[in-house]
Amino acid sequence: MSTQTVLRYNGSAERHFPRQNSLSEKSGPLPLKNIGNVADFTRPQKNKYTYEVVEGIAKWLQERTSIKPKIGIICGTGLGGLTDEITDKEEFPYTDIPLFPSSTVAGHAGKLVFGHLEDKEVICCSGRFHYYEGYNNYQVTLSIRVMKILGVTHLVMSNAAGGLPSDYNVGDIMILKDHINFIGLAGGSPLRGPNDERWGERFISTTHIYDKEMRALAKRAAEESGLGPYLKEGVYCMVGGPNFETVAECRMLKLMGGDAVGMSTVAESLVAAHSGITVFAFSLITNMCCMEYDDQSPPNHEEHLAIGQQRTSLIQGWIRNLVGKIQLNYE
Repeated sequence: MSTQTVLRYNGSAERHFPRQNSLSEKSGPLPLKNIGNVADFTRPQKNKYTYEVVEGIAKWLQERTSIKPKIGIICGTGLGGLTDEITDKEEFPYTDIPLFPSSTVAGHAGKLVFGHLEDKEVICCSGRFHYYEGYNNYQVTLSIRVMKILGVTHLVMSNAAGGLPSDYNVGDIMILKDHINFIGLAGGSPLRGPNDERWGERFISTTHIYDKEMRALAKRAAEESGLGPYLKEGVYCMVGGPNFETVAECRMLKLMGGDAVGMSTVAESLVAAHSGITVFAFSLITNMCCMEYDDQSPPNHEEHLAIGQQRTSLIQGWIRNLVGKIQLNYE
């Protein structure tokens, strides 16, 4: 049974939203009644996260925090401990936020953290949502829409990725300069469906989705933070997962111009760009993809977590440095 939560905003106006049950008693994401469930290709997906619904979620948060974030951070692999360095913290578990999905992946804490980092007001997603968990792209990108309403203008994201053989090594950091979105090319764009002009225009260019100035700032910050020798820049390929790619698939991705492959980030990047948010993203290379059938060291999730822990300190110092360099407009 779902319970009712009242969100008060716009003066005396009220919105009633069904609450999602906690995932603590069951594994996997539970249905969000009237909001849209797991992907079902037998009927069109409807985005029940309307502008008004997202506004209601944002207002619920605004009533409970004094922080007015301009920078949003999605703490994927390598950034999990960044929230420990935030001051004046105010935390909201995903299970407490009306209509928020819950992270089901090992190593993802599952909470929103507001506070100060390098004297900037920030909001951090400690744990993200993935298509392979059973969520549709409207749920995967909900946090980005909420950030937009909260006033976020810059987005920083991390992820774990497999390196496609080149001069990459396990433990390298790849700044995203472009992506190949296999889910999107197959019709699974998070922008699919009726367009609400309050978010952005119907057709957006993705030629410069990963901001050039942010990439330049990040390179400078990496040199200052000791990450220079490990820094690369390349093309990220997004696949659905959760299985790792076959040898033939890895060979195809390499031929198509990919440098790394993972299962996140691109949907969030598209929704952020659609909303006018400046985007920066990077991958921690946690394994090298299998390109030969006799390879005896296939990738696994435990390896990803271990590499993330090894690079945590350097990456967190780098992102703190980057946040400090971002010039914000408070008009």
